[in-house]
Amino acid sequence: MNKSFASWVATLAAALLPWVPVAALAAAATPTAALAPGEALHPQEGDFVLHDFHFASGETLAALRLHYTTLGAPQRDARGRISNAVLILHGTGGDGHQFLRPQFAGVLFRAGGLLDPARYYIILPDGIGHGRSSKPSDGAHARFPHYAYADMVEAQYQLVTRGLGVERLRLVMGTSMGCMHAFMWGELHADRVDALMPLACLPVQIAGRNRMWRRLIIDAITADPGWQHGDYRHEPTAALRGAAAILLIAGSAPALQQRQYPTRDEADARTDAALASILDGLDANDLLYQVSASRDYDPRSRLGEIRAPLMWVNSADDFINPPELGIAEREVARIPHGQFVLLPVGENTHGHGTHTWAVAWQDYLRELLARSAPGD
Repeated sequence: MNKSFASWVATLAAALLPWVPVAALAAAATPTAALAPGEALHPQEGDFVLHDFHFASGETLAALRLHYTTLGAPQRDARGRISNAVLILHGTGGDGHQFLRPQFAGVLFRAGGLLDPARYYIILPDGIGHGRSSKPSDGAHARFPHYAYADMVEAQYQLVTRGLGVERLRLVMGTSMGCMHAFMWGELHADRVDALMPLACLPVQIAGRNRMWRRLIIDAITADPGWQHGDYRHEPTAALRGAAAILLIAGSAPALQQRQYPTRDEADARTDAALASILDGLDANDLLYQVSASRDYDPRSRLGEIRAPLMWVNSADDFINPPELGIAEREVARIPHGQFVLLPVGENTHGHGTHTWAVAWQDYLRELLARSAPGD
């Protein structure tokens, strides 16, 4: 299976950051030891197929496969409706499995954790073009429909409602691209969500430097003669090396990396390791589509329609969403029950990838769950 851009932030964490045992992460949050992912989580896998799926571009796909992972089991209220479903949405190039890593699952999905599977029915979909869901590298290459965020959210909605029978979600949480999808869920399906927790994004059109680095990746791929308009037999390595270098910087955490790689030789060694990890299994078409999918994202005009309590968390060392823009502080005022938190740079922040290190923001999740509890 192609790794694609699929976990470049997670790959970065593995390649650039020292390994932190699950128990150490858990100890930072609670004295109770965490269980290793897969040891007691018992994830279930499935595929939901949407037939004759129509994309916003006007293209169609006869059978769109959406892969998903679930933890826990549905619980029903007095009316027989599932009442404990939590939808967690991954970032660009990621997949649902990324949330089974220790820094996330070892903190939240453990026994007694805030999202203990004994209490919640947790849904982790692979977005269109990602993971084990339908994507260009399955065989269609550049003839695969040009999906956008609206298509991804619609497919998620169909999976949740038609595929899994969930009418209302207790929580929608998302990281990076999933953060942007969470804002869209709050607008498009305001009556289906009890609480929203977007992590590491901005709810405005992708412009400025954020658009520029994405455009550089797109141009690097499409300008490489080896791309062959998407019909390559061998990956266009030069383009992918350039793309990997951009991703390396976009996911960086300056203060953390300066502490951990204080010499030139250490920094060079980690850079080589990170680039090799990112390139391993990267598919040019998958990456191109993933980065291009954000092209029409712009939820700003409808932020006032979000009715659910919303806890929005960014970190101050995020290259992709730099705090000096002041966008979050301005836009949160448009959300009726919205709250924005900017995490200061510290031992628990990891640049843009802070969104997956739950120990950094779990207290805010606890607050959100409390203020959105049924009956409040």
